[in-house]
Amino acid sequence: MIGRLRGVIAAKHPPQLLMDVGGVGYEVEAPMSTFYQLPALGEEVVLHTHLVVRDDAHLLFGFATERERSLFRSLIKVNGVGAKLALTILSGVSADEFVRCVQGGDSLSLTRLPGVGKKTAERLIVEMRDRLDDFHSGGAAPIVTTGVVEAAVDDPLRDAVSALIALGYKPAEASRMVAQVETDGQSSEAIIRAALKSAVRK
Repeated sequence: MIGRLRGVIAAKHPPQLLMDVGGVGYEVEAPMSTFYQLPALGEEVVLHTHLVVRDDAHLLFGFATERERSLFRSLIKVNGVGAKLALTILSGVSADEFVRCVQGGDSLSLTRLPGVGKKTAERLIVEMRDRLDDFHSGGAAPIVTTGVVEAAVDDPLRDAVSALIALGYKPAEASRMVAQVETDGQSSEAIIRAALKSAVRK
């Protein structure tokens, strides 16, 4: 099991990134909550990871904090919730917001996330409620980074739409979400954050 990676960010294409660890490139998928904290390309970062082994692939997921990884691991134990959906959930709502939804029985907010229907939302509330008893609220610790290299962004609008599609939104819906938020001079991560917040609050 790969539980932690320390390396240089070689590429960022939300929700995926490439980390150069001692000359070996690791493809890592991360929730947008982690992406918002990532440093620029060429800088070093430390991520807590979880390896999912399938018949057709080995998928590595990275998180800014152990707390976030712990929530991811609890989510994938829920019947009908795979790693991709867990990643989408953690991208659409913060860990604290998710805890509040579960403890408050707020299935409506959960159904606003792509891939989460009414039955899945109710299952999340029922199965996660007991598991969250010891999941204390707390702010996310900053990602450990070093270096001062500026990142170059090719096309933040295109990257934002692509990220939303990868998270489960339909292409037309992703484009509409991006079109409804302020994009001038914004990074792809900032656009994605605004689009997701707008979608979940409707």
